[in-house]
Amino acid sequence: MNKRKRGSAFTAILIVGLLASLAIIVFIIATSLISRAEQAFGSPASTLNPIQRWQLSIGLGWRSQALLRPVNEAGIPQAFNIELDEATGSILSRLQREGLVHEAELFGDYLIYSGIDRQLQAGEFELSPAMNALDIAAALLDPNPGKATLTIFAGWRLEDIIASLPLTGLEISAEDFWSAAHRSYADFDFLAQHDEGDSLEGHFLPGAYVFEREANADEVVLALVEALGSQLNEDILQGFAAQGLTLHQALTLASIVERESVIEDEMPLIASVFHNRLEADMKLEADPTVQYALGFDQTSSSWWTTSISSQDLAIDSPYNTYLYAGLPPGPIASPSLNALSAVAFPENSTFFFFQAACDGSGLHVFAVSFEEHLGNNCP
Repeated sequence: MNKRKRGSAFTAILIVGLLASLAIIVFIIATSLISRAEQAFGSPASTLNPIQRWQLSIGLGWRSQALLRPVNEAGIPQAFNIELDEATGSILSRLQREGLVHEAELFGDYLIYSGIDRQLQAGEFELSPAMNALDIAAALLDPNPGKATLTIFAGWRLEDIIASLPLTGLEISAEDFWSAAHRSYADFDFLAQHDEGDSLEGHFLPGAYVFEREANADEVVLALVEALGSQLNEDILQGFAAQGLTLHQALTLASIVERESVIEDEMPLIASVFHNRLEADMKLEADPTVQYALGFDQTSSSWWTTSISSQDLAIDSPYNTYLYAGLPPGPIASPSLNALSAVAFPENSTFFFFQAACDGSGLHVFAVSFEEHLGNNCP
């Protein structure tokens, strides 16, 4: 072997050796950082995949002191509210902007690492710059310390609300809440036609409600009914009347609009379709009413069957608007204020049909005739 070949071979061996040494060093550092992260923050959430665990552990191990050090040890407690359906990114930005965490992105990584990002909920919190990131995260798991928060989401039915009770801090059984939601509350003018035994389905506005932990079912339901009454101003009641709807009918239609809508801006147009169908004595043919009639779906473990079959559409129930004309007997879910407003003030359209757009955007395509409606079917 000549000297040039021997030199090239030596160089190659040297490079391989350096790369191997570098890999060992990187491995040692990474292992050390992962160990540091586990010592400081505990084990990563089981929901993370191996790559996520590796990346987050290294990043948090490297920046652990920034999380363990308060922003201001002399800081005083302050109120911090999380709104219903507020995006995690918005929460993180406000935490940094209000001087409660050093870096929003780093704190977000910790929330993901610990799994707390999946447990954030609306409520009122008391946080302080004197708390480190771990203390802040722990405090965000307990909205309104010493109190209980019942969060109702738009489109939930009574059973969804009842299923959430064990997570609220309220000591109310499913049976007690169900009974309270079927009592008469004649003290409220807008419930004058509500008789004992009638369901208050659809009478609970979405939102986060704070109660004493000792509150009983009647107190909770009464507060929920009062919340609805406080939002039924003269304008919206006149809007219902202008559409020829009683309050009960308006709540019923709004609950259907809520379940049919994905994009809030489309609600007035979707409401117009149902108004047009009612005025033309057409069946509403709304899938959510069939889902309501079907009840709990074992396959999806949900009260809302994800896939409606032709057999489902034939279920004999007064809530099945494919079989029975007009509105169903009552609301099928909790409508939002946006849905109520859409029913009171629908768009002026000539549409009688709509279906989900084929692009997965959540938007809908609308049609005047059935032939046009068929033409909107996805390929």
